[in-house]
Amino acid sequence: MSVSKFASGLALTLFALGAVAQERPPYGTEIGLDMARKIAAGAEAESKKNGWRMAIAIVDNHGFLVYYERMDDTQTASVQVALDKAKAAAMFRRPTKAFEDGIAKGRVALLGLNGATPIEGGLPIMVGGKVIGAIGVSGANSDQDAAAAAAGLKAAGL
Repeated sequence: MSVSKFASGLALTLFALGAVAQERPPYGTEIGLDMARKIAAGAEAESKKNGWRMAIAIVDNHGFLVYYERMDDTQTASVQVALDKAKAAAMFRRPTKAFEDGIAKGRVALLGLNGATPIEGGLPIMVGGKVIGAIGVSGANSDQDAAAAAAGLKAAGL
């Protein structure tokens, strides 16, 4: 293969990869403690209503813990999983379900992304089109974790 054909092929490949890349929302001012508490309270209320025992983590827009709670009798492993989901949603600015769906579609390269937790239940917290933090919930099935996280955002008016 000639150098020019290789260079042309490489250029087309890079162009195609750029076209596939998704634009992510910008980061905003990080979440405050009062808002984090409201979101966690909404997630906890949804969990109690359904009889789910959950760990709930709220992180700022950089993935650092702002607020955490663990309901009584939540499985021990959920403590770290909730935090990992929240960090991934904040740092990658997307729901963790995006990683789970990508892997299910055969994009196993996602497993190589450090910190990309591929389990539903992590959601970015958006205000004014900007990511101010994220919530991660763990303790039930991943779709139930996501429902509790979404209920937390809704309870806070987001």
